[in-house]
Amino acid sequence: MYSSVNTIWVLLGAALVFFMQPGFAMLEAGLIRAKNVGNIIMKNVIDLSLGSIVYWIVGFSIMFGVSNSGIIGTPDLFLLGDTLAGAAPDGVSPWSFFIFQTVFAATAATIVSGAMAERTKFSAYCIYSVVISLIVYPLSGHWIWGGGWLAGLGFHDFAGSTAVHMVGGVAGLVGAAMVGPRLGKYSRSGKSRAIPGHSLSLAALGVFILWFGWFGFNGGSTVSATGDDVIELMGIIFANTNLAAAAGAAAVMIITWIRYKGPDVSMTLNGVLAGLVGITAGCDAVSATGAVLIGLISGAAVVIGIEIIDKRFKVDDPVGAVGVHCVCGAVGTLCVGLFALDGGLFYGGGAALLGVQAIGVVAVAAWVTIAMLITFSVIKAVVGLRVEKDVEIEGLDLHEHGIASSYADFMPLSAGRSDEAEVPAAPVPAVPAEAAIPVTDTREAPDETSKGPKMTKISIITRQSMFEALEAAMSAIGITGMTMTNILGYGTQKGHPEFYRGVEVQARLLPKIRVEIIVCKVPVRTVIETAKKALYTGNIGDGKIFVYDVENVIRVRTGEEGYDALQDD
Repeated sequence: MYSSVNTIWVLLGAALVFFMQPGFAMLEAGLIRAKNVGNIIMKNVIDLSLGSIVYWIVGFSIMFGVSNSGIIGTPDLFLLGDTLAGAAPDGVSPWSFFIFQTVFAATAATIVSGAMAERTKFSAYCIYSVVISLIVYPLSGHWIWGGGWLAGLGFHDFAGSTAVHMVGGVAGLVGAAMVGPRLGKYSRSGKSRAIPGHSLSLAALGVFILWFGWFGFNGGSTVSATGDDVIELMGIIFANTNLAAAAGAAAVMIITWIRYKGPDVSMTLNGVLAGLVGITAGCDAVSATGAVLIGLISGAAVVIGIEIIDKRFKVDDPVGAVGVHCVCGAVGTLCVGLFALDGGLFYGGGAALLGVQAIGVVAVAAWVTIAMLITFSVIKAVVGLRVEKDVEIEGLDLHEHGIASSYADFMPLSAGRSDEAEVPAAPVPAVPAEAAIPVTDTREAPDETSKGPKMTKISIITRQSMFEALEAAMSAIGITGMTMTNILGYGTQKGHPEFYRGVEVQARLLPKIRVEIIVCKVPVRTVIETAKKALYTGNIGDGKIFVYDVENVIRVRTGEEGYDALQDD
């Protein structure tokens, strides 16, 4: 007999874990460049879509089917046999349990997309995502959760630090190593170069979504919501999950503040995930203090792990997926052997549980490494793993999906619009076209003593914050027109020193403005002196003033040239 409470709890957990998929999509999109956002979104959509299908066809039965020597479950194509009914926990409807496990499989697959982002073929991604959900994740999952040999040893991984996250992290490590680094990531001498992502806002949104979804990931893994013991355990799991995430973020903030002279935003976001991944294995087995310690350890591990992977191993992981999921998945699993209230080394249980946890970590890592080496090698030989150089430079969005930008509304309109006929006609100008075209030159004719009124362009580059003061000063001396442009640049100071994910950004482009003024009637020296007074602070970055001769000015509407074109109507 099914329990409505248990079934609804499992379905709610499944919905929360499903919601983690857009969290991964936003996180990865934010930490890569804008030219590849559409590609990474598509990969997050398709690994869930294809993974759901193949997990239903055979993956679920490999994971939860009747065990064969503790190695693999008996395949049950399309779940037409008794596998589904036999796998479901007491009181939970079989298909509820199936969808809960499906979204876990999707999580393992989607981790890989971030580690291999910005240079991997979409076709290759589709293939290896299918392989992960079809056999790689289900086989090791059977060892841990399906009654396999690791479960027989007493291996404890409550919600998947190893079963889900380390599997995805190891697959991402192998894939990132085989596909190679992004163009320009490492100098000829091997020094790592920072390639900042385009939107920390998206990355932060993704992390908060993942943090929220993780309550379903860990809490839903009770697969029951009845009985006093289970109800108490649910509260413990939620509390431990949140404490570990908070501790991970705090640890990374402090470490990066000390190492990089300022708290690193993107690394701190990874610190949240590090704590979450670390606590996932033992969220049901440790105290609140243990959860905080696991979060702190995981936070330190993700900083060290990302730096070693990037700087020593030269493996380019744009989003830190390997450091978060592989490193912290292993660390969190081992921490169960240290902090578990029942059997942990620090609670008088000896080293037996720690030894079993270590065996599980090594065995799963070895299986995933071998399986993915074979998978990536075959894909590389048949369809290729990496896009061509020009595709990578111009962006995968354009060449893989035919979209010029994932932010089309922020792009200028192209010359040949398909809807050009629908654009409303401009108002009739005050000056008829026949009077404005051809253009009439109203400059004074040059002779031996005069070249006509002199026109000068003054270009001022300064801080954005100085625009209002500059505008007011120019208006006071009779300047009625100017053009202002937002620009990026730096001078001899090379901008402010900045670190991105532990790598120093060689030169930071600082936000500036360029104000351009064409003068004829107002003396040039007056404009220069007035601008200097308005902008001067005595500090580096006050700006520069450039002065150019202007040969001619033409007002399009009236056809006037020279001095007359600069005068107000």
